[in-house]
Amino acid sequence: MAGLIPKSKPGTRFNRKRTAPKKAVKRINNHPSPLVSIIIPAMNERISLPAVLREAGRVHPRSETIVVANGSADGTPKIAARLGARVLYAAEPLGHDVGRRLGAQAAKGTVLLFIDADMVIPAKELRPFVEAVCSGVDVALNGYTGPVGKQEAHPVVLAKHVLNAWLSRPDLQGASLTAVPHALSRRVLENIGPGALEIPPLAQTMAIVRGWNIQAVHTVPVGKINPPRRKKGRSDPLASLVVGDHLEATQWLIAQRGDRGGYEDLGRLRDKVR
Repeated sequence: MAGLIPKSKPGTRFNRKRTAPKKAVKRINNHPSPLVSIIIPAMNERISLPAVLREAGRVHPRSETIVVANGSADGTPKIAARLGARVLYAAEPLGHDVGRRLGAQAAKGTVLLFIDADMVIPAKELRPFVEAVCSGVDVALNGYTGPVGKQEAHPVVLAKHVLNAWLSRPDLQGASLTAVPHALSRRVLENIGPGALEIPPLAQTMAIVRGWNIQAVHTVPVGKINPPRRKKGRSDPLASLVVGDHLEATQWLIAQRGDRGGYEDLGRLRDKVR
């Protein structure tokens, strides 16, 4: 599996519009002893959430669905509760990716699947991540690498590729815990700690350095289905945040492996030069 990033099958259709489902969504049945915990951070996602929960409920018969309502003011928590999800509620927005940590801390399953509430991804596209962890993978990544054919590389895409190369995992290309869907094993979560999930590139770096089995197992083209974000002028605050996350991961790597991150200096006698 290492080095292979499969492409999505032709004909796979994703819901790109944030519209309410036409059919009624059945109430989720959370298993009392779940194998799979599906964690869904949500902030004001009342329109797309029912369809997201519908697909989550179809992923695995022994599952629980956890919605982390992070500062929502549009009734998202009530909708999630009405449809049977376990709801963790924070009155104020806690910041990007903090919901992943809260969900992981509350999860009971041995497989943790992370998705977002603003993207309706069919259950059949989510199951490969669960199946990979059940088969021995500890971190099952989305093989989506971002747009790489542009003359000017997007800073986030570049950061993902560079970090994986530094970690001696160029086979992963731009696959990253920054992108959903992805899944983790309980044992890797306990090793790196739930707090690392707030900085996804840091969690990925820790898992690779500590020798866990991390693979890109399936490709979901989230770049095509992710709702467009509002930018402040020409700046993109989220892109800046994600690049900063990669720098934080690099800082951790240097702290673990020395000033050159474990790379050789080939015997330079720097102290001999005045």
